[in-house]
Amino acid sequence: MTQRTSGILLHPTSLPGKFGIGSLGDEAKKFIDWLSESGQKTWQILPLGPTDFNYSPYQCYSAFAGNSDLIDLEDLVKIGLLPVVELPSKIKFPLECIDFVGVRKFREPHLHKAFLRFREIGGFGWDDYRQFWTENAWWLESWSLFYAFRKNLKGKDWSHWEESLIKRSYEALHRYSRLYQEDIEYQHFLQFVFFRQYFSLKKYANDRGIKIFGDIPLYVSYDSVDVWTNQELFLLDKKRKPVKVGGVPPDYFSATGQLWGNPLYDWDQLSHRNYDWWIARLHFNLRMYDLVRIDHFRGLESFWAVPYSEKTAINGEWMHAHGDEVLGLLQGQIGHLPIIAEDLGTITEEVHHLRRKYNLPGMKVLQFAFASDAENEHLPHNYKHDFVAYTGTHDNDTTVNFLKTAKGEERDHIRKYFGTSKPDAPKMVRAIMGSVARTAIFPLQDILGLGSAARMNTPGTIEGNWKWKLASADLLNEKTLWLKELTELYGR
Repeated sequence: MTQRTSGILLHPTSLPGKFGIGSLGDEAKKFIDWLSESGQKTWQILPLGPTDFNYSPYQCYSAFAGNSDLIDLEDLVKIGLLPVVELPSKIKFPLECIDFVGVRKFREPHLHKAFLRFREIGGFGWDDYRQFWTENAWWLESWSLFYAFRKNLKGKDWSHWEESLIKRSYEALHRYSRLYQEDIEYQHFLQFVFFRQYFSLKKYANDRGIKIFGDIPLYVSYDSVDVWTNQELFLLDKKRKPVKVGGVPPDYFSATGQLWGNPLYDWDQLSHRNYDWWIARLHFNLRMYDLVRIDHFRGLESFWAVPYSEKTAINGEWMHAHGDEVLGLLQGQIGHLPIIAEDLGTITEEVHHLRRKYNLPGMKVLQFAFASDAENEHLPHNYKHDFVAYTGTHDNDTTVNFLKTAKGEERDHIRKYFGTSKPDAPKMVRAIMGSVARTAIFPLQDILGLGSAARMNTPGTIEGNWKWKLASADLLNEKTLWLKELTELYGR
């Protein structure tokens, strides 16, 4: 039987960073040390791409590039790219939330100074940079062009650029590349540093028995290098606007559904290219992470397509996807697929079959368990081995506030299930720990017993999300022994 394990869900931005945001530096290593000390085997994170103006990890400008917000500035001092006096010893940022605007305003001059120093000392000739370029030029060059053009050209997105750039003519790309050479080189530098720091951190985790559990959004943002460079792979009209967009019909989170607005894949065109873009994306992520979750997995079997002009996700239709072909190709190349299927919501038998065909664990979420009867699939007594069980995900409220706000029959069901008039977060954690699910994952907020102010994301809303930050690493130490004993008690 596969080993029973448990772990923590925490995005790196939420670490207690010295400069207003978590990073891939020492605070991340300290968190890994805490995971090890508390008996955990997995650190689950959200997507690591460069985020848009809403800072959502699920709306990124690239499916491959890394988020430079996570670059550790102190590491740049250690390797001689920033003078130590450049970084202030005291700077005021909010303790429990991220001021993204302030953080970026502070960080950008330091990152750019490090880039100028890197270029001055011949960093682009370093062996490890040249190796990075050789391995990543296939996406890095397009990303750097996209970044430079988006920064310098007028228009809200790539579809507003001049026609020659939209069509990516060689002459236009060459002309603008020379014009914006410094911005392009700057992105080469940032991506080199990001991945250098990331893989160093991953090795640190793996050496201590911790697996990094990544996340792949099903869709990509319209305003992204991925759509700009692969327009034929998406359902776009002659004006290069989406014909239909992604979302889900009315569900647990919203009576009008969730309208994400992402362009949809043209699966017939993908098949003509033997799914090369998807296969490259999966290989890239499986190199980055020890295992990955495919968000909205059901969209690989069939997807909710909403006309571009709609204001809600109510009026849509289900369309067939080619996920079976993609997963079959990947399995033929690497064998076992270390992939978890996010199969929450209304799932058809066809989706269940696709998941089981490739032996992919699904997900169960305890917060979804109490709105019906004893047959609810999210109740621990109904779990099977091949699932990853959660108290909640990044889209749920914290368990403390979930219990506080539960009403009516749902509240009564919770009380009866736990045999107490005062169910609490530790009891919810214990229920997942003791279940037969091979993997148990807990948002750090639930381990720490934090309230609604620590919620990471509220689906269907834009403002106020993704900003929660752990105020102090000292809070972790208060839970080390309890979490370790609980983990050992249930054989994880």
